[in-house]
Amino acid sequence: MTKIPHPLVAIVPVVVLIGFLALVISLFGSDSLSGGSQIALLMGMAVCVCLSMSVYRVPWSVFERQIKATLGEVSITLLILLCVGMLAGSWIISGIVPTLIYYGVQIMSPQFFLVSSCIICALVSLLSGSSWTTIATIGVALLGIGHALGISEAWTAGAIISGAYFGDKMSPLSDTTILASSATGTDLFAHIRYMMYTTVPTFLITILIFLFAGQGGGEGVELHVSEYTEGLSHTFNISLWTLLVPLLTGVMIARRVPSLIVLFLSSLMAGVVALILQPHILCEIAGIETPSATTLIRGLAITYYGSTAVETGSSSLNELISTSGMAGMLNTVWLILCAMCFGAAMVASRMIDSITGVILRFVRNRVSLVSSTVTTGIFLNITTGDQFISIVLTADIYKEVFRKEGYESRLLSRTTEDAATVTSVLIPWNTCGMTQSTVLGVPTFTYLPYCFFNLLSPLMSIVVAAIGWKIKKTAIPLTNEEENSSEE
Repeated sequence: MTKIPHPLVAIVPVVVLIGFLALVISLFGSDSLSGGSQIALLMGMAVCVCLSMSVYRVPWSVFERQIKATLGEVSITLLILLCVGMLAGSWIISGIVPTLIYYGVQIMSPQFFLVSSCIICALVSLLSGSSWTTIATIGVALLGIGHALGISEAWTAGAIISGAYFGDKMSPLSDTTILASSATGTDLFAHIRYMMYTTVPTFLITILIFLFAGQGGGEGVELHVSEYTEGLSHTFNISLWTLLVPLLTGVMIARRVPSLIVLFLSSLMAGVVALILQPHILCEIAGIETPSATTLIRGLAITYYGSTAVETGSSSLNELISTSGMAGMLNTVWLILCAMCFGAAMVASRMIDSITGVILRFVRNRVSLVSSTVTTGIFLNITTGDQFISIVLTADIYKEVFRKEGYESRLLSRTTEDAATVTSVLIPWNTCGMTQSTVLGVPTFTYLPYCFFNLLSPLMSIVVAAIGWKIKKTAIPLTNEEENSSEE
């Protein structure tokens, strides 16, 4: 059994990581996620491994096993990322997103755009159970509509992400919701009902913020709308038939088809639409003016895997509908691999156990217990780089603590979701943060201040714990003697 390191030793890799990240950001700015952050994560991992092997004699085989296991857990996530790249490219080139933007800018009001976007994404995510699918589809379209309406991309991304993560958190189809309930031994629907006491008030506050924030918008909207509608109509064959793909995608989601299959099939359907309605664009992408079967297939293949740029006559619109396909996800995949390696090293060396052990020492009452759980969930999101690992580890660390204190398991499952699930998208090197920033084309630190639901959820969890609303003990807390006898 690996010895638990001293907390002062365990915190060293984290400090090194933070120091390198600060250096990388200062040197590369918005390009820090294109390689610099990956190096910082590997440096943090190297320090962790060196300390463990030299000071605590942890063999390399322990790290190797943990790295293999951790990377195996995110393999499906990496495939989903590649399919998201396919979908993003094909939905734009096929005319699906341009059609949604074309009609959306003429229907939606600038004053109510932010709150509408938040609610729409919440509903779609609630029905689909996936924030990733929601953001990659309707989220991308809403970002385009926001551009045309003159809304800041940071505000729009914040509204999209806030709504998507509310729906993801409250959906019985969500993998994180199922994971949090199962990891803590809580009935799924009991977990969802209990989350309403913190999640619904947080979402209502979020909606009010976006409602008031949108009241100052609208200046110069007509110019933007005209520029976008003319550019789109002259470039694409705008047709309501393209919306059959989102409709069929929604049917697959409703029938609970796995996300990976939904994304792949939706990309294939969009490709068929592109072949039928947008052959001229596929020829432009292929770089061959004369249309032929091989030219169209070449253009479609590039759409799926590579970067595409279509000339619309508007520089802002050109930037909006440019795509990067699967290749655009490679930085994300690279970052996730490095983040998983750092997280695996911290787990294998038991430095995570050492740091969380310090946090547990401050548990004195209900508020400190919930606050410690929230802090641990956020900390694990930062150090492990993945919300699933964060959820499982948080549940494992606190399960016995909550039981010994006599609190219901649903309090632990709710607090875990309030912290680990929603804050993952706020961390640039986390799988969620990197994915959503790549899909939306908005840096994590740019949209972070406007993800009000994600920022307020951990705080609301602590506030509700302080009030004691619907929090009760199910058993008398164990005394030290009872605890020792039970262990014997």
